[in-house]
Amino acid sequence: MNEEYDVIVLGTGLTECILSGIMSVNGKKVLHMDRNSYYGGESASITPLEDLYKRFNLPGTPPESMGRGRDWNVDLIPKFLMANGQLVKMLLYTEVTRYLDFKVIEGSFVYKGGKIYKVPSTEAEALASSLMGLFEKRRFRKFLVYVANFDENDPRTFEGVDPKKTTMRDVYKKFDLGQDVIDFTGHALALYRTDDYLDQPCQETINRIKLYSESLARYGKSPYLYPLYGLGELPQGFARLSAIYGGTYMLNKPIEEIVIENGKVVGVKSEGEVARCKQLICDPSYVSDRVTKVGQVIRVICILSHPIKNTNDANSCQIIIPQNQVNRKSDIYVCMISSAHNVAAQGKYIAIASTTVETADPEKEIKPALDLLEPIEQKFVSISDLFAPTDLGTESQIFISRTYDATTHFETTCDDIKDIYKRMMGSEFDFEEMKRKKNDIYGEEEQQ
Repeated sequence: MNEEYDVIVLGTGLTECILSGIMSVNGKKVLHMDRNSYYGGESASITPLEDLYKRFNLPGTPPESMGRGRDWNVDLIPKFLMANGQLVKMLLYTEVTRYLDFKVIEGSFVYKGGKIYKVPSTEAEALASSLMGLFEKRRFRKFLVYVANFDENDPRTFEGVDPKKTTMRDVYKKFDLGQDVIDFTGHALALYRTDDYLDQPCQETINRIKLYSESLARYGKSPYLYPLYGLGELPQGFARLSAIYGGTYMLNKPIEEIVIENGKVVGVKSEGEVARCKQLICDPSYVSDRVTKVGQVIRVICILSHPIKNTNDANSCQIIIPQNQVNRKSDIYVCMISSAHNVAAQGKYIAIASTTVETADPEKEIKPALDLLEPIEQKFVSISDLFAPTDLGTESQIFISRTYDATTHFETTCDDIKDIYKRMMGSEFDFEEMKRKKNDIYGEEEQQ
């Protein structure tokens, strides 16, 4: 422990584990510690079920009807992976995929007027969807074709739109799309949580819709993937990667002090010993004086004995409730998985509803989602603070991750990882670079 490291990482949440994997692959000497006895921090999967009851201070033990406690792996933070998104790229490039198995999520649904509808994301589905009338369908189809052909490096595909200036609101006008279609395009395809994007340049939104379509094209049923045995497998996969490259892991380590000299981090004190370092990565819980609260998220974990109504009995799905439909500023999300993903006992389903808190009564805010899930066998409610760093690490060399937000996928988490990487290393994160470094260590032959 009394050694010098390039980087010390505190907390084993997904962001921290990916960064520790990347730093180890980059040849840095890494020490990774967590005060908890388990991996994952805020993004852990809890098993057995008894531990979830304890964690939420529920009296007694789970009833017999819940099956064996160890058949459960319940995510504290529900998210899916976009099949063509940044996290999947990180998994593929680092070959962490060799430790994990994924299943495609069976469907994505959107809420309109109290009912849920499948999100139409291909031309055929758009034409068959009951979300839109006939003429609206034609206009939407034209819009999808435009997005598919759009290439930000080829002005011939712009059709009079300036990707860096034209707002998305104007692009919708150009295709004469109505409010309902705008709602599900912005929230269920581009996956925005609020409507602020409407007045921003359209390039980002078009690229988000392309990501959705390309992810969908990979596996067909939905653009989302989910790891067997729960999201807790992800940080552990990256932790193994770090260990292969000489990273040292210590769980159950109380962190007594982050040692600062002349405004710069020089080490971490644990159990009376100091490990020295040049840079530190940690989650907000280790540095409460260097972060600020930027909001709250409510999450309600629901155990069900039935699939969600109107989802064709899907064993997994996502439901998005656009804010306009329930007079809110931000969307409400539902992620549902089941025993098919080895996260619940046979015949059981886990649905997790989440949203950004806007009022003093968050449980009332999330009610529209819970109404879709009835009857609910057991509920676990958590309200967590969202933190963002006030210290960007330029002077202190302390790099703090942001709390996981209410979105249902990992794109914002990956943006945070790339941002921290850039601040630490002074250069953009490059997937290819990482791949090359791995080849150097393994040698080309073993890559086959």
